[in-house]
Amino acid sequence: MMKNKLTSLLFLITFSIASAQDFPISTEYFEEGVPQDTIRNPILEEISGIAFSKLHPNLIYAQTDSGGEPAVYLLDSLGNELGKIMLKGVKNRDWEDIAVAEGPDGKCYIYVAEIGDNAAVHPSVFIYKIPEPLSIREISEVKPEIMELEYPGGARDAETLLVDKQDGKIYILSKRDKKNNLYSVNWDKFGKDKAIELDKEIELPITSSVGGDISFQADQILIKNYLAIYYWKRASGQSIVEALEETPISLPYVPEPQGESIGFSPNGRSFFTLSEKRFNINPVLYRYSSKH
Repeated sequence: MMKNKLTSLLFLITFSIASAQDFPISTEYFEEGVPQDTIRNPILEEISGIAFSKLHPNLIYAQTDSGGEPAVYLLDSLGNELGKIMLKGVKNRDWEDIAVAEGPDGKCYIYVAEIGDNAAVHPSVFIYKIPEPLSIREISEVKPEIMELEYPGGARDAETLLVDKQDGKIYILSKRDKKNNLYSVNWDKFGKDKAIELDKEIELPITSSVGGDISFQADQILIKNYLAIYYWKRASGQSIVEALEETPISLPYVPEPQGESIGFSPNGRSFFTLSEKRFNINPVLYRYSSKH
């Protein structure tokens, strides 16, 4: 019965998005995904975003989505729990992605995206920024910097956050449009008293985006939906928009029951994916290694 439900779900998703996405899978760049471990803690069953630390080897930051703790969880590269950072003064309405990148001051920060909005009813969304911790602790607490954002033309549902140190911008990619819309804001807008309107950049030839990442070297980009992983090589001097205007490469993908999380390793030579728990299937952390 569980297998039948999963098959039916994948068929419906495939039918709804196939017309917008027709990119042959390339095996040139990355190996097939290899399972690392299974996540069994019920608190971590709804992880919707992962990102690797720039300061601590093999450390992954993760967050859960709507109704979860306002916390960033610390995992190792095998999925073992190491601790958590509680964000003071905010709630987890629907956290959907996380990123790690340098800020304008050159220091490393964790960015958490409060951008989920299934019914497109919220007048604004939020990005929370906290500094990367210098040490790993079982429990810590920090007050985040906050950026409140509005979409031009009204509310959108989104699950993908990209932060680019080269452009100096934060990007949000919509989910439910037939061609997902890319929006941007300068990353120095934290702490403003009023909501800032995002700039619409381009439409991508993909839909149902649920996660993404930029490599620390800023030369690779990943975006995924429930059925596929899309990959762009970024040339030196290219902006994110210029890179994403090129035709994406579709990578091998191990099907997940509800895979929403993806992130590059620090050296950019592998990336990881993680699903939420669905159909009583515990989330499995997968590693995809580069062939180059």
